Amino acid sequence: MGWLWAIIVGFILGLIAKAVIPGKQHSPLWLTTIFGILGGIVGNAVARGFGVAQTRGIDWTRHIFQIIAAIIIVAIGDMVYMGLWGSRRQRR
Repeated sequence: MGWLWAIIVGFILGLIAKAVIPGKQHSPLWLTTIFGILGGIVGNAVARGFGVAQTRGIDWTRHIFQIIAAIIIVAIGDMVYMGLWGSRRQRR
């Protein structure tokens, strides 16, 4: 069940990151979901480093770290994706 939640949360984090980043992102939805999953993992690690991994109630600080990490990873991942696959997509 943990993997299912990771995919769902990664999907949501990836979509939020795509909505926040200005301009058009060209990475496909499955790759955005993977970037979102990575953002969630990195955000959790940073939250643990700051000592806010688990609190009573909703972990707003942890979620903010996850969103920031997802935005950074989606932005960098999209640049890498376009660097590797962009010229092939433009030739079509």
